[in-house]
Amino acid sequence: MAGSSHTGIVTNWSAAGPTKPYAIVSISLLCLVMLSLYSLSSPMLQQALINMLGMNPQALSELIHSAPRGWWNYPAITALTGIFVHANWVHLAGNLAYLWVFGLPLESRLGSVSFLLIFIAGGALANISVALGQGQLDTPIIGASGAVSTVVGCYLGLLPSRQIGLFLPLGLYLQFAQVPSLLVIGSWFTLQLLYTVFGPINAAVAWWNHLAGFALGLSLMLLYRALRQFRV
Repeated sequence: MAGSSHTGIVTNWSAAGPTKPYAIVSISLLCLVMLSLYSLSSPMLQQALINMLGMNPQALSELIHSAPRGWWNYPAITALTGIFVHANWVHLAGNLAYLWVFGLPLESRLGSVSFLLIFIAGGALANISVALGQGQLDTPIIGASGAVSTVVGCYLGLLPSRQIGLFLPLGLYLQFAQVPSLLVIGSWFTLQLLYTVFGPINAAVAWWNHLAGFALGLSLMLLYRALRQFRV
């Protein structure tokens, strides 16, 4: 899957609490190990790895539209395994940057187990949305972009008033500025929507994956906040 386009370098390290980011570290290490194995493999083995672990929209779509008793066949597993496979370091670096920036405060508040479940479920459901919307495609989809987009959506839903530090490129210099998270994520969301509508078919698939993950994360945290207020 194509990597996300990033403007500037986002920083938000101080937002995390004392809780150790076990889930984020585990996710990052698994992705790094998978990419290292991919990079050290021959081109034939690389393609075999993508075909085996990547989510094939056509195969998953056929599985979803089959009888429920057959839903646990192999294509369903690739909705999960495809999250942790990346084909290049730039794609992985972009995903991990957003995972750490937006994930640290979330894992601190929600706990490692809940954060890990949200990350995996968000990535899997984002992949399933691609299979449902682009079921004619026979090209494997890989990368954690859908899962990371879920984290971004959760961040906005849970911490909408937070400030995010941005290093913005101004000529040869980087200018640091504090920007409301709502503005930063809103701009990111708008880009995803534009690429989905106007981008080529491969970009549309990638951005649709991002949008689905983001919508899921945002909805989940809004529901979480509503339930907490109801309980109080």
